[in-house]
Amino acid sequence: MSDAAQPTAAEVRAAAEAVKTALDRHLAAVERRSGEDDPAVYEAFNELAAAAEEYDELLYDRYDEVTPFEIPGSEDALPPYTGPDEPNALSVLIRRDYAVVEPQRLLAQAQRVEAVEEAGAVTEGFDAASGTVHGALGVLFGEFEPDEIASRHKEFGLEEGDSTLWVTASDEPAEPGEWLEAPFDQADSHQVVCRFDVSAVFDDEAEDDIEDDVRDAVLPEIALALDEDEDLDLDLEPKEQDADR
Repeated sequence: MSDAAQPTAAEVRAAAEAVKTALDRHLAAVERRSGEDDPAVYEAFNELAAAAEEYDELLYDRYDEVTPFEIPGSEDALPPYTGPDEPNALSVLIRRDYAVVEPQRLLAQAQRVEAVEEAGAVTEGFDAASGTVHGALGVLFGEFEPDEIASRHKEFGLEEGDSTLWVTASDEPAEPGEWLEAPFDQADSHQVVCRFDVSAVFDDEAEDDIEDDVRDAVLPEIALALDEDEDLDLDLEPKEQDADR
């Protein structure tokens, strides 16, 4: 950031005061909460996260310093649960992303499945023998359960991407065929009981944390070793001079 665009010291101080105010409001909301998922606590949490992020940015822009803590933003948290306390039904929503990295392996696996079918019997609507990826996917996902494909994805020429699983609660089970036309349109994040995400980005963050920890542990040792070497060199120099004399 250029000097002209840098925040003033007063702006940084004001941001720090905003964090203090947000902390007080968050604590007050927690003390007054009516349950585990009180909307007031959720709102105060988001305000605190926003204030802390603003202060962190201004502090860095002005003084090239950062805060020693990290507060996840609202995009990282589920909204407050508003579903039934005693649900009579639940829905499990799963999304798994794959990249087709070896189409020929995918086609070969689909052809093996078709080979064991009865003569002339092919999965309805698909024909892996036609040599299309669409056809092969139809055959494989029609033959294997999604969990089996997930555990054997490399055998099918697939590479895993992100995945997520949501468990949502409701008062009553849906009527047969009620949501089949738009199965994912009725997903309500306020009724999510629990959620599980898998992503390579989490692994990257963990690796970065490990690298930072290693760097913090090793660099002081290296600096100490260098200082000791310098002291040793200084101790040797006079002796070498005496030897020359």
